[in-house]
Amino acid sequence: MQTSPAQSLPRPESDRSRSDDGRPRVDESRPDQARTGRPRVTAVLVTANGGEHLDRTIDGLVGQTRHPENLVVVDLGSTDGSTADFALGGSAELVRLPAGRPFGEAVARGEREAPSAPDDEPAEEWLWILGHDNAPAPTALAEMLSAVEIAPSVVVAGPKLVAVDDPSLIRAFGESTTRTGRSLTLVQDELDQGQHDRHTDVLGVAAAGMLVRRSVWRDLGGFDPALPDVDAALDFCIRARLAGHRVAVVPEARVTSAGPIEEFGRKRVSEARRVRGHRQAQLHRRLTYAPAGLLWLHWLTLVPFAIGRAIGHLVAKHPAAVSGELAAAFSVAFGSGVRRARRNVQRTRRVGWAAVEPLRVSWRRLHEHRTTTRDVELARVEDAPIARASFLGDGGVWVVLAAAVLSVVTLWPLLGTPALTGGGLLPLSTDVGRLWQNVGYGWHSIGTGSTGPSDPFAAVVAVLGSITAWSPSTSVVLVTLLAMPVSALGAWFAVRKVTTRPWVPVVGAALYTIAPSLVGAVTTGHLGAVIAHLTLPWLVLAVLEAHRSWAWASGASLLFAVVAASAPSLLPVLLLGWLVSVVVGWRRAHRRVFIPVPTVVLFLPLVLEQIARGNPLAVFADPGVPSATRAPSALQLAIGQPLPDWNGWLPVVGSIDAGAVLVALPIVMAVLALPVALLAIGSLLGHRWHVAGAALVLALVGYTTAFGATHLTVTGVGSTTTIVWPGSALSVYWLALVLAACVGIDVLPRTAPATSLVATLFVGIAVAPAFAAFTLGNTVVAPTTGRVLSAYVNAEAQANPDVGTLVVDPQPDGSLAVALERGQGSTLDDQSTLDATALRLSQAGTRLTTLAGNLASRSGYDPEPALRELGISFVLLQDAPSDDAAQAVYDRAAGAIGQDARFTSIGETATGRLFHYDGQVDRVTGGSAATQATHVLYLVVLGIVFGAAALLAVPTAPRRRRATSNVIEAEEPATTFDEERDE
Repeated sequence: MQTSPAQSLPRPESDRSRSDDGRPRVDESRPDQARTGRPRVTAVLVTANGGEHLDRTIDGLVGQTRHPENLVVVDLGSTDGSTADFALGGSAELVRLPAGRPFGEAVARGEREAPSAPDDEPAEEWLWILGHDNAPAPTALAEMLSAVEIAPSVVVAGPKLVAVDDPSLIRAFGESTTRTGRSLTLVQDELDQGQHDRHTDVLGVAAAGMLVRRSVWRDLGGFDPALPDVDAALDFCIRARLAGHRVAVVPEARVTSAGPIEEFGRKRVSEARRVRGHRQAQLHRRLTYAPAGLLWLHWLTLVPFAIGRAIGHLVAKHPAAVSGELAAAFSVAFGSGVRRARRNVQRTRRVGWAAVEPLRVSWRRLHEHRTTTRDVELARVEDAPIARASFLGDGGVWVVLAAAVLSVVTLWPLLGTPALTGGGLLPLSTDVGRLWQNVGYGWHSIGTGSTGPSDPFAAVVAVLGSITAWSPSTSVVLVTLLAMPVSALGAWFAVRKVTTRPWVPVVGAALYTIAPSLVGAVTTGHLGAVIAHLTLPWLVLAVLEAHRSWAWASGASLLFAVVAASAPSLLPVLLLGWLVSVVVGWRRAHRRVFIPVPTVVLFLPLVLEQIARGNPLAVFADPGVPSATRAPSALQLAIGQPLPDWNGWLPVVGSIDAGAVLVALPIVMAVLALPVALLAIGSLLGHRWHVAGAALVLALVGYTTAFGATHLTVTGVGSTTTIVWPGSALSVYWLALVLAACVGIDVLPRTAPATSLVATLFVGIAVAPAFAAFTLGNTVVAPTTGRVLSAYVNAEAQANPDVGTLVVDPQPDGSLAVALERGQGSTLDDQSTLDATALRLSQAGTRLTTLAGNLASRSGYDPEPALRELGISFVLLQDAPSDDAAQAVYDRAAGAIGQDARFTSIGETATGRLFHYDGQVDRVTGGSAATQATHVLYLVVLGIVFGAAALLAVPTAPRRRRATSNVIEAEEPATTFDEERDE
């Protein structure tokens, strides 16, 4: 590109205005027109990969009615070739700086390179600062020079910045600050109708298009180096005001702007970087302008206030601003820029802050602006499309109420009971503090006691128990009773997300509520499986909506952690589903990426411990009390049954003809499940086949996981091992099948209502006996008072909470199952899969089994040392099952212990015969100080991670945009150019 001296820039209509390659040309043949007394203008044009706008800006310079005398182009390491052919001559020159240098440094370098007025031709000198996207209108420079000539006190003038593609849209027109120092653009993104042209005196102007007296620029030291981009021009204008000068805008002068200064030369600016730039500039200016007596107070509060504001960003669903907020505070607090800036202000200051105060934005005006912005945002949200189905008007509330009635009818024996026991259930600890003591890494008293991580499910149990702190075990009863209505509620919203007909979500909610996996989990005491079942629809819904907001994404992360902790066997399904959601929605996947983070923090200690033990598959073990589970067949899994009793039909009709029943039941069950299967498969024929296909793939993954669970035995139950509960994976399978079937119903013709009614009725018939399990007595779960051991042991535990009770349980194979319980007995929150899945006995465990074996038979073994060191004061011999081998073991043990003079028989209890050891025992300690410190630290980490996720998940009003106003004006407008000219 060939250009000539800037003072002889030709008009755009001249044939010489462009070179042979079409680029703008500056004519070097015209003589210097500067004369004595005429203002000399040096244009400093800063470019950084500005090829898209640079030619337009050069054209604007060429077309000026009043040409600048000098032109300095400063290139900040452009790599797009926009300045590769520049070859300036005369008084126009090119300066190259490395990429990444601040805008202010580029302007300062351009000013130093520009020639000054000759000594024999004294003239007032001005700098005209432009970026590569600041194409000036033909009269821009002339209008600004005319304005400053009639107002000698104005040393900084700014044009009206307009949009590149729409000159009638004001991008920026004047700047100011709030009382706290936050910068504001007075007019932004508003249609230009001349409504703001009479307000010319302002606190500051933008750097783009700024005209500044060169002597003032040098006296003030240019832009502050500590403000590389944001607020650099505003800070310079404030210092000019404090030096006794004026700053004004010239509405007749127009210059284009493609974006804010922080985006200059950058393709994209992250939200964290944007927040850091604005906040760092505000804090730097606050410390720079603060009185010396208050500077220390401002400095001390920088970091604490930043932490508080970071929490506020989380609550406002603006997590990207957290890192920027903290980085800005630390940078200003421990940087060296404030000291230099304060010295510069002190050196040039001539007037007090009273001269600046009238031009700042008052609290009243700022409040009005925020209120208007909030109302606009709320109106925009309220105008959003109406939901496909109404929960109140389209049957949602009725299906939830029906599910609640069904729960009361089928689970009526549980009403009013304080706790549950049986299967995988035990009462919870009576103290909320004990619940949280069992969460995380620390000392766990189950068995002989050990140090290690707890099950993630312990955190879920602790949260539930804390909700009903007056009776923690009551929360388990409430979860069991509310499982059906909550499942119906979640399924209704999940189905509504993928269907259009208003009544279809009712069908989906009904089908999911009567799922065999749910009733099977309730009747067998698998609390984790129940929680996973009622949480899964909400998780699916949250993951589908996670791309919309941080509230949905954070809610999904919490639900993800709850499902994983309650049913660890679902970890492969959850991780696979999350990965697919990230890949499929990769364009807006930045929120979904963080969904598994709380789960990782929750599971990491347990995973590492199980890997160290050489048993990584034990991570998938079911939480809660280990209970034996019989494996269902592949056909039973396909029908959705977690137990091999054909949904309770086998115990009901088995007495008729065992052979005929075994042949007929599989056929009948398959026929009853056929309508749902046909609807799910038929959904692929509709126009939303891709949604149905995704649901069927999820169903296949759920079925595969359930099938794999029936072949994974990692948990010991007495003398045997048991499979992983397949019901949790079947909940995934059933939910996906219901979603696909509802999509099929949604796209069917007029036969849809009858088809959905038949499908729901058939499934109801298939699971009817399972729902009547409490009435028929076919359940292992039973109400309890919350007491695990006898009243005698409970009384002893009041004085010694760590008193030990050796529990000996005769097994059907003639062996003994041994357990050691502390205090009032084992509780649900005490349980640990590390203990249930141990591959070998610990040294203390070996000693315990040796003790129990010798106590249950006559031998010369001296039990006193082991009883004393293990802190055992009681021996409970549990009742034997109806089996000859078990009864023989019971009789032998009862005779051996009863004839030992060191034991006193207390008598029969609800669970067996109790003996008291009359000797002295040691008090068992609860772990070292280091273990307790580690426990507290882990709880703090959990609190930070889950607390942040919970704050983000709390719904809030729409977040306000960065406070810029098109109505904010100075509290007391200063004099205009005409007033000063009259003076």
